Amino acid sequence: MPSERLSMRKIREVLRLSWCAQLSSAVVAQSCGMGRTTVREYLQRAERAGLCWSMAQEMSDTALEERLFSCVTLPKDQVRPLPDWAEVHKQYQRKGVTLLLLWEEYKEHFPEGYAYSRFCDLYRAWAGKQPVWMRQNHKAGERMFVDYAGMTVPVKDRKTGETRDAQIFVAALGASSYTFVEATFTQTLRDWLNSHCRAFSFFGGVTEMVVPDNLRSAVSRSCRYDPETNPAYTELARHYNTAIFPARVRKPKDKAKVESAVQGVERRILAKLRDRTFFSLAELNKAIGVLLEEYNGRPFQKRPESRRMLFEQVDKPALKPLPQNRYEYAWYHDAKVNLDYHIEADDHYYSVPYRLCGARVQVRQTDTMVEIYHKGQRIASHFRCHRKYQHTTQKEHMPRGHQEHAQWTPERIISWVGKSGPAVAEVARRIIDSRPCPEHGFRACMGIKRLGDDYGKESLEAACKRALELKSLSYGSVEGILKKGVAKQETKTPDSVPIHHENLRGSEYYQTNPIEGETPQC
Repeated sequence: MPSERLSMRKIREVLRLSWCAQLSSAVVAQSCGMGRTTVREYLQRAERAGLCWSMAQEMSDTALEERLFSCVTLPKDQVRPLPDWAEVHKQYQRKGVTLLLLWEEYKEHFPEGYAYSRFCDLYRAWAGKQPVWMRQNHKAGERMFVDYAGMTVPVKDRKTGETRDAQIFVAALGASSYTFVEATFTQTLRDWLNSHCRAFSFFGGVTEMVVPDNLRSAVSRSCRYDPETNPAYTELARHYNTAIFPARVRKPKDKAKVESAVQGVERRILAKLRDRTFFSLAELNKAIGVLLEEYNGRPFQKRPESRRMLFEQVDKPALKPLPQNRYEYAWYHDAKVNLDYHIEADDHYYSVPYRLCGARVQVRQTDTMVEIYHKGQRIASHFRCHRKYQHTTQKEHMPRGHQEHAQWTPERIISWVGKSGPAVAEVARRIIDSRPCPEHGFRACMGIKRLGDDYGKESLEAACKRALELKSLSYGSVEGILKKGVAKQETKTPDSVPIHHENLRGSEYYQTNPIEGETPQC
């Protein structure tokens, strides 16, 4: 190959300048554009092969290369020990570990071992021969790759017989390839975020970054250089103190770890479930969990360790701790504050400070709370209410005039009027109950209360008792009783005395049959 012939020409030049011109290694290195150690290595190889310039000059490139590199071996007493490259690779994945540190540890055990530059060259040569998934140097606890598998699993409804395809969520850690799998019915934002929460719980910690694909649940706006993540997804990252780092569009190698994990899950887990019938997600996830244990415990094809072993040794110690509370799913939407200083959320109305009437706000909802934000600041929060078309109003959100008006409720009016006595409270209650709208009776109750200021509480209580006896329940009736001074008079019930009059007929009259043709006289 041309590059190989060029290399041999350089080696010939090194030998010529060193042996014929008697130049130093530094000058030869500068002249040939290479390092002094490389010059010395070529000269040492030529000396071990028993070559001189006259011999090298007459040999072909192939013969010279064969003599220098293929057929020359170090004497047994000069063979240098090699480290366990698999162990070096595993340690190099750990956080803060460098090749320089590993080389220093290697030299402590083998003082006659290779120099640092040769150690690095040998390691990189060894790593280049490993499977593709090992070529990426993932630091321990650094990244969690997430995606959905292409395969789905049908779930059958026992009652209706309807079949629904379950989506398969897959998460894999970068350094150990330790994998989490679960089934959900959809790929919507709620299921997407809840799957992340369960993945973090499964791993027992949080990675520094999460690498998703550009699906809609993760990324609101795709961009090669500055993708915009979903607000709820960003909030989840903030809650778990991690960062979202979406893969580039149509760049599967950015998330090769989870691509490999998806392939493994489809072959080792989903393929084994292809002939089974599942009647619920719980049943499917239980079956997946059993096979997932086997999958994570299975040794790698060309390495003795399993995913679980590497996870325990490498990833697990480097994970950040889980927060005290699990993230609660939240969803957002924009709303406009109405003239009654309320916003609408799921057919219920929640108050905000009245000064924001007409403003645009952002509403954050969870299963238990509704929070309203304006320009990034939370301005109101309410417990979630599921009663449709009703209002939840906080007093401090109302103007002062509205607050004073809202304070007058039927219960408060009855309690306020009732301080004059139980009969007064009963009259007020009956007046309010008799009106089509409770507010219509407020004025009458307030008038009765003021009568107590003019006539005294005892007189008002007696007048109300008299009104209850007469069943004349109104402000005018109570006022009339007080003015006439008849509050304490006993109500006389008239005796039942028969009344005789010529125009009154008894029951016997109607029992007598009239003469035919005659009309009874009235």
